[in-house]
Amino acid sequence: MDIMEIIKQRRSVRTFDGKGITPEEQQKLYEYVQQIKNPYDIPVHFMLVDARSEGLFSPVIEGEQFYIIAKVPGGPHSEEAFGYSFEQLVLYACSIGLGTTWMAGTLDRKIFEKVADLQEGEMMYCVTPVGHAAAAMSETEQKMRAGIGADERKPAAELFFDKDFATPLAVEEEKLKTALEAVRLGPSAVNYQPWRIVRDGKAFHFYETYNKALHERSEWDVQKIDMGIALCHFIGLTGGTCSLSDPGLACPEDTQYIATVTV
Repeated sequence: MDIMEIIKQRRSVRTFDGKGITPEEQQKLYEYVQQIKNPYDIPVHFMLVDARSEGLFSPVIEGEQFYIIAKVPGGPHSEEAFGYSFEQLVLYACSIGLGTTWMAGTLDRKIFEKVADLQEGEMMYCVTPVGHAAAAMSETEQKMRAGIGADERKPAAELFFDKDFATPLAVEEEKLKTALEAVRLGPSAVNYQPWRIVRDGKAFHFYETYNKALHERSEWDVQKIDMGIALCHFIGLTGGTCSLSDPGLACPEDTQYIATVTV
């Protein structure tokens, strides 16, 4: 699949047509998740669940027949690994004509975690409904998208830098331009867009600039999941190698190092 075209096409879908997904689509999803990997080598387990038979729902979703639930061992880099792997699933679903939306809230987590058979030490950070988008968005969906500015993104000059956080990055290589644009277009919690990248030669250092309000709501870092999404997009388009090699740069307030991708 053309990753960049799928990234451009993808949107969060909260209003489904109520028809579910075909057995053939279910099989494609099942086969695809078997090959999903992430740079942290942390396994992410996916399951496709019938919403009605398991009593799964969300007050902001309409017409869904299925959910995809995923769980991962907790620990260092668990969130980034989850975000990286789950985004691969989201992009693949889009490539075969299915709609999804990342959901960490607006759901009864206890019910979903029970269906996931969550064991001690495991985390279920996010889920997604999956199906075919309805012809028109519900009023709830329209209000949610307007409330977070779902179609808006920060300009590249606020996200990507050269050697330090003071110098906006100018890139001439088309491949890198495309990869950075793929990061810029990525989905994130409340569309906060926490990713910042500092280039130093062939090394692209990824940083998270975090929202204190989001951090106060949870015992885990939802924005590290967003960082996993950013890494997924960038590595998917550059074929770069991910490592943990903090360059020790002076960072703005509320900013922390996440990973480095060498291209």
